[in-house]
Amino acid sequence: MAIKMLQEVVANMLNFHNYLVERTDARVKDYPLMQSPVRMTLILLGYVVVALYLGPRLMAKRKPFQLKEAMIIYNFSMVAFNAYIVYEFLMSGWGTTYTWRCDLCDPTSSPEALRMIRVAWLFYFSKYIELMDTMFFVLRKKHSQITFLHIFHHSFMPWTWWWGITLTPAGGMGSFHAMVNAVVHVIMYFYYGLAAAGPRFQKFLWWKKYMTAIQLTQFVLVSVHISQYYFMEKCDYQVPVFIHLIWIYGTFFFVLFSNFWVQAYIKGKRLPRQTEDTDVAKPNGTAGKVESNGVHTENGFAPHANGTADYGKVKEV
Repeated sequence: MAIKMLQEVVANMLNFHNYLVERTDARVKDYPLMQSPVRMTLILLGYVVVALYLGPRLMAKRKPFQLKEAMIIYNFSMVAFNAYIVYEFLMSGWGTTYTWRCDLCDPTSSPEALRMIRVAWLFYFSKYIELMDTMFFVLRKKHSQITFLHIFHHSFMPWTWWWGITLTPAGGMGSFHAMVNAVVHVIMYFYYGLAAAGPRFQKFLWWKKYMTAIQLTQFVLVSVHISQYYFMEKCDYQVPVFIHLIWIYGTFFFVLFSNFWVQAYIKGKRLPRQTEDTDVAKPNGTAGKVESNGVHTENGFAPHANGTADYGKVKEV
């Protein structure tokens, strides 16, 4: 009985896999990591295991790595990469032919459609590069920064985007949030690059408070844009479930960051925590902290380049 059930499960999995292979857009089949969901799922599962289990255990009896130069190069490289992604999104539709309303995926093989497919894949691939954010935490033994929210975002984002560019690779209104996210990443990785460069650059980080405002703006733009779908008389977007997921995602993170904004900047309940890294003088004479990996911690909060938030321990004053 058990063997028969197992055989049925395996058969159903194979059927589903074959269905996906058939449904995969022919224009994206030759891109790396696009042939099957199995490979990318195994990579992301491996990432979770390394971040939560293997990494901390391998580093348990080792001194933390400094990695200052590597992190500076990494952060500013991500600035350039995300800037290029934004440019390509604009040139392949959002700055040329899109209406910014009910924009459908282009099923043709026009140069613009192929260009959109390429930048959609680049955005997808950038999510694997961003796994380095976590690896820097592991190697520097900053385990408090590796929260559930951090891991969930870094693993869930590339996993969902595989399905997105498998079924609807040629842009449309479902790609707007990717372009906005890339814009935010240009700003945030630039900030982290300056923070990682050392104390002499701290005077250029006066705008750290506005990082949360930038993230809130991102979620507002994404949610408002995608919400148009629910008020249009007719919009034949090819895979409506992606519209719903984008709206849920944007709304969820808007609520999360709004709560932080209220607690930190209106009620003032989140106080600076202690870290062993560089002190940063604030205008009011108090001191905040900048992790040398480029993550700024203030009021017990560390914003990440992926748009998620980690809440650290708050030191009472």
